[in-house]
Amino acid sequence: MRIEVVLAFAEAQHCVIVDLPEGATVADALAASGLAMSGIDDEQIGVWNRRVTLAAVLRDADRVELYRPAVADPKQARRTRAERNPVGVQAKRKFSRS
Repeated sequence: MRIEVVLAFAEAQHCVIVDLPEGATVADALAASGLAMSGIDDEQIGVWNRRVTLAAVLRDADRVELYRPAVADPKQARRTRAERNPVGVQAKRKFSRS
């Protein structure tokens, strides 16, 4: 079966297609591709944008994705944006009545 293994960084993207026997796992695909990062854990792996473990069994034409670590905490980034641009706060305007 043909499996696509993808690793994307801001500066470069790597895509490797590997042929594996039926019943192969995500760990097998990573080993065959040579793209495995050191210290990779289950939070950084997905198949078609769904998180999986290294022991997940693959099907033909699956796409294994290696996710890079988050640069910033998403909750904190949202709080910072909300502080800069509060919702519902508008500048006072003068309306002329005709």
